[in-house]
Amino acid sequence: MNRRYFIGAATAALASAPKLRSAANKVNLAIIGLRGRGKALAGAFATVPDLAIEALVDVDSNVLDQTAAGVAKQTGKAPRTYSDLRRVLDDKTIDAVAIATPDHWHAPAAILACAAGKDVYLEKPCAHNAREARMVVEAARRHGRIAQHGTQARSRPTTQRAIELVHSGRIGRVLMAKAWNVQLRKNIGRLPDSPVPPGVDYDTWIGPAPALPFNENRFHYTWHWHWNYGTGDAGNDGAHQLDQARWALGVDAPTHVAGSAGKLFFDDDQQTPDTMNITFSYPGKMLVFEMRIWNPYAMDGVENGVAVYGSEGMVEIGKSDRVNGYRVYDRAGKLVSKEEENVSDRHAQDFVDCVRSRRAPAAEIEIGRLSTLHCHLANIVARTGRTIRYEDKTLTIPGDAEADALLGRTYRAHWSTPGRSS
Repeated sequence: MNRRYFIGAATAALASAPKLRSAANKVNLAIIGLRGRGKALAGAFATVPDLAIEALVDVDSNVLDQTAAGVAKQTGKAPRTYSDLRRVLDDKTIDAVAIATPDHWHAPAAILACAAGKDVYLEKPCAHNAREARMVVEAARRHGRIAQHGTQARSRPTTQRAIELVHSGRIGRVLMAKAWNVQLRKNIGRLPDSPVPPGVDYDTWIGPAPALPFNENRFHYTWHWHWNYGTGDAGNDGAHQLDQARWALGVDAPTHVAGSAGKLFFDDDQQTPDTMNITFSYPGKMLVFEMRIWNPYAMDGVENGVAVYGSEGMVEIGKSDRVNGYRVYDRAGKLVSKEEENVSDRHAQDFVDCVRSRRAPAAEIEIGRLSTLHCHLANIVARTGRTIRYEDKTLTIPGDAEADALLGRTYRAHWSTPGRSS
């Protein structure tokens, strides 16, 4: 079950997949999950030529109606709306889905969509845990589906050129990279459990996760900070920087992961760490991930970024003041070149192009799995407080039963539980 197998299987599966069902080669899309990222995706896909946003899905009718109105205003056509994703999966006119649900729904929805013959744009992280992520890859291969991971930098020209420069040997032998996620998040306070708000199908929102009573601090967006539903900021924003650092290093899965993490600053209902310093080791290379979400202090003027260290220089990739770009430094630390561009989202267009052509997308799902794996392993180190040894071929953490169990999760009985569908 190695990377070569997955990439080879992807090529064969996509080549044999059926063509578009819709007329005139137009892609008919449904968007599942409509809060923050879902709204952003609706805006991005609405600008893509020869694509129609035909349907929207959300378990909160208030969010659903609001986003539907926005799509209608932007495109001139009102999409159909549903509270149950199975309605769009059963709809033979829908070619593809974009999934922007909470993390615990990412893999279940993607697996069901692949089985229903839909191509999938899947927000990061591609799964709530490492074992689910592999299930998503296997489902995409089994059903010959295009699956794009929502790490948008893979489609960003300046980032692509920065990585090409690193791989060209411009900074010599590349030995190490550092990824950082440094930004100010909110203290969410403490709230008691409460009744489910009107218009919310909370049982479906829980899905296959173990059931907990409704709580506003475990619902819209703040679910990120609870292990039952989210992956903390490592999986939320750190996934982007870890992906770029891994890409620059040219590595797949780490063999060892060490470090420390904790909730050092926020005194509130959040369970996930607000501070991390994690080291990933590979043969001859190393990646360091630093996360602080309790302060606004950028590093070298970059809030979230990546530094790639070579024997003859360094490349720094990141975003500042809504500008993406990279800077190249020589061995003496002198700035020798830089490039910048305004922030834009070319990822949606790449996905639609791939749905039509059946080529592998820029962030093909196995690429997403490997980058997301780093988020999950960082979280396992945070939760156990131990260094771990990881084997990707068997997807195990040998000799540590507690850590190994965190590669997966416990499910409640539900129609969306991974493994119950084809």
